[in-house]
Amino acid sequence: MATGKYTRIDGRKSSSGYCSTVTVVVFIALCLIGVWMMTSSSIFPVQKSDVSEENKNGATEINAKNKKDGTPAENSRPRDGQEKVFEDNQGDLSENAMKSDNNGDSNQEEKNEKPEESNQEDKNEKPEESQPGTEDNKESKSEDEKKDEVTGDKEGSSNDENDPQKKAELQAENKDSEPGSTKEDNGNESNQNSEGSSGTTDGDKQDGGQADEKKDEKPDQDSAENKEKQGEVFPSGAQSELSNESTTQTGSFSTQAAESNKEKDAQTSPAQENPKKYAWKICNTTAGPDYIPCLDNIEAIVHLRSTKHYEHRERHCPENPPTCLVPVPEGYKKSIEWPTSREKIWYHNVPHTKLAEIKGHQNWVKVTGEFLTFPGGGTQFKHGALHYIDFIQQSVPDIAWGKRSRVVLDVGCGVASFGGFLFDRDVLTMSLAPKDEHEAQVQFALERGIPAISAVMGTKRLPYPGRVFDVVHCARCRVPWHIEGGKLLLELNRLLRPGGFFVWSATPIYQKLPEDIEIWQAMKKLTEAMCWEVVSITKDRVNGVGIAVYRKPASNECYEQREKNEPPVCQDSDDPNAAWNVPLQACMHKIPVAQSDRGSQWPEQWPERAGKAPYWLSSSEVGVYGKPAPEDFQTDYEHWKRVVENSYLNGLGINWSSVRNVMDMRAVYGGLAAAMKDLNIWVMNIVSVDAPDTLPIIYERGLFGIYHDWCESFSTYPRSYDLLHADHLFSKIKTKCNFMALVVEADRILRPEGKIIVRDKVEIITELEEIFRSMQWDIRMTYARDKEGLLYAQKSMWRPEEQETLSYALA
Repeated sequence: MATGKYTRIDGRKSSSGYCSTVTVVVFIALCLIGVWMMTSSSIFPVQKSDVSEENKNGATEINAKNKKDGTPAENSRPRDGQEKVFEDNQGDLSENAMKSDNNGDSNQEEKNEKPEESNQEDKNEKPEESQPGTEDNKESKSEDEKKDEVTGDKEGSSNDENDPQKKAELQAENKDSEPGSTKEDNGNESNQNSEGSSGTTDGDKQDGGQADEKKDEKPDQDSAENKEKQGEVFPSGAQSELSNESTTQTGSFSTQAAESNKEKDAQTSPAQENPKKYAWKICNTTAGPDYIPCLDNIEAIVHLRSTKHYEHRERHCPENPPTCLVPVPEGYKKSIEWPTSREKIWYHNVPHTKLAEIKGHQNWVKVTGEFLTFPGGGTQFKHGALHYIDFIQQSVPDIAWGKRSRVVLDVGCGVASFGGFLFDRDVLTMSLAPKDEHEAQVQFALERGIPAISAVMGTKRLPYPGRVFDVVHCARCRVPWHIEGGKLLLELNRLLRPGGFFVWSATPIYQKLPEDIEIWQAMKKLTEAMCWEVVSITKDRVNGVGIAVYRKPASNECYEQREKNEPPVCQDSDDPNAAWNVPLQACMHKIPVAQSDRGSQWPEQWPERAGKAPYWLSSSEVGVYGKPAPEDFQTDYEHWKRVVENSYLNGLGINWSSVRNVMDMRAVYGGLAAAMKDLNIWVMNIVSVDAPDTLPIIYERGLFGIYHDWCESFSTYPRSYDLLHADHLFSKIKTKCNFMALVVEADRILRPEGKIIVRDKVEIITELEEIFRSMQWDIRMTYARDKEGLLYAQKSMWRPEEQETLSYALA
């Protein structure tokens, strides 16, 4: 390299012909020294710049490929001998994303280490010409270009060092060409992505990964619009305060626990430490695949002092909730999809024939080959539920199914055909029946895709707030309404809206047996004392049954005019909304009359009531997110509409035709269910007993739900739900009680191949992902942003082989 330069200069000087040989030699030596001194300082530092430039070019090539063919960065492969830049312990992330908060500092350090000569080389975009080992490139250039190169190096280096303005300009320009941060905005965007916008998917990951990669190609100012188009899971802009649902407060709402504690002593549940390693075992119980921990606690049941009031059918939860997995019935298959499931289900999914043997002649359920079939009848409507439903409306037009009457409670529901066919009239029915000798009736209902829970009217209030059901129905439900001062019928009075209907079809209405006559006379006397108006008593000649329809009063006028205060009016201190483990009382609560009181007016007709804030929510009250209650309600609704539309329906790859039974494990205002109201699903909204008591709002919207304490098991059979939604529930349970017990409960109530969507803190998402993988669940997507995360997983058919030695439900 040096020899070439000397030869070039020597040739030009000897052409003059005026200098002697000695003079030429001396001059050449001086030129050699001068050139070496001026060029040596710019040769060696450039080697450092070349290394960075090579990395820059390599990264640019991968990113360009991703942008060109749309392939996510996670699927790109590094070149041979190049460090793999798309690898991180939280998922496959780009190198920029891995830098996180330190990205800006490291870029600044690289800038400070580069001398001005290196910046000049970047500006001229000719770094390889001053790099050793490039003789072939040099010889291809003209002699004049090589001379200009040397002169330019001398002048540029000297001038830039002495000119502060030029030096600043070069530094600013070099800032845009640094490896790892093509532009300042891109660097900042990378920091955002690594800090909380990392998305990973397992398997094909076709939805989450591509959406995240496309977002990274847009500048920050377009991110809000891009998130909506790409199915962003978390809100932004005006809705961003709702992305962290754990920030809710009580606001102006009391909690169910506080309400109930006024009626009884508070119950406590000890917390337990959870092991870090997961060694799963099958539950060793007599209930086997049908195990419900709080209803199959035989150890507690055998020590009951009495079973006169069905105490043995009530909840008796184990002191230490189980952490074992419930087995799957042999021959279990993926559930038949709705609406076909209303007519038939797989026999091996609920392999019970006792009910078919007892009630087969009444068209409840029949065994037909490998299916259990449901002709659509029941004890009181052998010839079809739809005829029975329409006959009720013909008898009482004001009932207006699907308009005025939207939310129904069906007591003693059988296999819930009444509720199953009310869907055709746009009515949502909460069906309940005890886990008793009518084997698996609620399990049949849930497998069919009909809402139902296992519950009994015994010694405690049902877990619903007061004045929420538009209609209460009982078709020969065998409940002794008239005994003990009408305590059980008075419980229905607590649940029924003022002006709501009680539909009763039973033998005392139309049969003349002595027992029936006695019950009818007792019911007539009781309903008159309760001020219930007899709206209609008719006989359905097709089904051969009689139906009596009563209406609850909408004012206190009748109560005040009674000669006797029997049943008595409840004390003002008795809260009708207190329902969690509260004993039944034989009294009636007063009817709210003030216009601002809940229950003084009938809700809007369906479907308008779903999206409109209830009239009794006052702007002077504070909502759970800190805004005035009506505004809080509307903000929550808009948030969930956007999440459902942009993420859940399009961004997760869920086949919604396979989803029917949905549970929102932490519902707040019921915004998720309201946003999904047009889908062919139903949502069980859960309001925790220690959360703001917003369940009355959910019912006011024409939706339904139930109070529950997630430190205990839920009152439903295993494999009840197709999809679980948990919004910041697991992090709350983590600080309250047994975290692993809640995970196991989610596994118990979720069907094999069912889905779960968890929105929570990143550390909770990470822990749950590890736990779900240990149960061989399919992790379909994980997403993180600003320390908040989302996990979408699918339960597998896998069950452990080892059985536990402890037992929770053995006699």
